[in-house]
Amino acid sequence: MTHRARVRRISRLLAACAMTLAMLTVAAPALASAATPAMPATPAALTGWLRLANLSPGAPAFDIYLYPVGNMDARLVLRDISYGMVSGYEAVPAGGYTVAMRRAGQPASSLPVLSSTISVGAGHAYTIASMGPSSAPRLELLNDTLTTPKGKGLVRIIQASLHQSRVTVTADGHVLVRDLASGSATSYAAVTPRTWNVRASGETMSATDRDTWAAGTSYTLVVLDGAGHLELDCLTDGAASKVQPAGGAAMGFGGTAPRPDLSPRWLAGMAGGGLLAAAGALWLRRTRPVI
Repeated sequence: MTHRARVRRISRLLAACAMTLAMLTVAAPALASAATPAMPATPAALTGWLRLANLSPGAPAFDIYLYPVGNMDARLVLRDISYGMVSGYEAVPAGGYTVAMRRAGQPASSLPVLSSTISVGAGHAYTIASMGPSSAPRLELLNDTLTTPKGKGLVRIIQASLHQSRVTVTADGHVLVRDLASGSATSYAAVTPRTWNVRASGETMSATDRDTWAAGTSYTLVVLDGAGHLELDCLTDGAASKVQPAGGAAMGFGGTAPRPDLSPRWLAGMAGGGLLAAAGALWLRRTRPVI
């Protein structure tokens, strides 16, 4: 084949590549809409967070159900939540919900021991806890603070002990709350970020703990009944550097890892690139010197 004939063949091949690439690019949006159905999304701005707890001394373990108002299909069910247990935060769409606590193992159709309707605000976090003695438990909705004063941490106290009707809680001798009644909670107080020696003292019992409270982070310190003594449990509520409150399960990439873009537009580029590569290979094969 003459050099001029080879040039004409390569020119025709390159023209075909360009036409194919143009056709695929034009068709890509229609292909994308047909191949990729629209998926409903809940923007983060419309999300709130809930965590659920059993802080009622002597109460049985609960199965806790969360229903959207007007819908009897539970959005969330937590099983066998015994005294002192606090769930991680669950992200839910903002709106109204009914919380129902049933004795663990009872059917979902059974009468709940405790029930209450709550409202979840977008961007807000809450703790819903059974509190008070087992003879008269009640549901409490606590607003959890996720942001702190600059350079400070925040701490609040929940008194969930019946061993002691009132407790005083100190950190390195500084009083955080005095004579806090059983079944009640304080507001948040600002603290200097460092490690503190914490002590909860009642009429006849006490408990000590050593907690590190960081700047930009809020905490809840829960006073609980142990076997003949008091216990302290420090929960992390929120950290200013995080999008969601602390306490939820850490999500690795796993099934949510970013995947290659396999849209028709991307495939068009691949196809066009492949044709161009083939043309180049043919050019090299046709023009290289013969040994």
